Amino acid sequence: MTPWEWDRSLFAGTAAHYVVGRMPYPPELADALRDSLGLDGTGRLLDVGCGPGSLTLLLAPLFATSVGVDPDPGMLREAARVAGSAPVQWRELRAEELPADLGTFRVVVFAQSFHWMDQPLVADRVRTMLDTGGAWVHVSAMTHRGLDGDLPLPHPRPPWDRIDQLVADYLGPVRRAGRGTLPDGTRGGEEDVMRAAGYRGPERLVVPRGEVVERTADDVVAAVLSLSSSAPHLFGERLGSFESDLRELLGEGPFSEQARDVAAAIWRP
Repeated sequence: MTPWEWDRSLFAGTAAHYVVGRMPYPPELADALRDSLGLDGTGRLLDVGCGPGSLTLLLAPLFATSVGVDPDPGMLREAARVAGSAPVQWRELRAEELPADLGTFRVVVFAQSFHWMDQPLVADRVRTMLDTGGAWVHVSAMTHRGLDGDLPLPHPRPPWDRIDQLVADYLGPVRRAGRGTLPDGTRGGEEDVMRAAGYRGPERLVVPRGEVVERTADDVVAAVLSLSSSAPHLFGERLGSFESDLRELLGEGPFSEQARDVAAAIWRP
């Protein structure tokens, strides 16, 4: 098996699916960060690995200006489309290229992205980009699918076990990621990296959710195709066949899912 290394194909073709298939971050996350960090509409925000801007646009009203950086041009095009006239600057940039010419920031946020990076290098470089009293915020969430469990819901849950098996039938049993594989999943150990880089913390926030979300078959298809492990390009000429088989598995829907909690860890240099 080929060890995984970052490459430009990691999320190729997923951006439009991401916007449809991922559950949005809850407004309560912005409220919790505002209260914990004393955000008042001043200062600058940097979202590293911003994807299509899902979190950037939620947090942008808490700052004077915001910047979202991502290495995938498709993600940034989608972010700009969704943002419309919102005062956010989008830059095609790998985290390892920071600080670039971006200046300093009151808050730098990473949401479902830090595990894809050279963590020690990025942690060290971002330290130099934080204003006095600034903070690094690491947001942990799973937004493509809800909680498992036996809680009665208005509609059936998406059959995620069978969906995962269908992906494996097409792409093989080892998780794909760009041109490589992730046999052991993505890296952990973020807290050790942060402490080694001289950060203090973390202050932990948990935004409880639990609301029940209704999802269509289109939503679930988009959720699957939003993942690096089942990105459209991985299927090659078999993409149409995969989507047809997935839709046959799902039927007409609708489905219900219980949204997962969102956690944030606040670190200070």
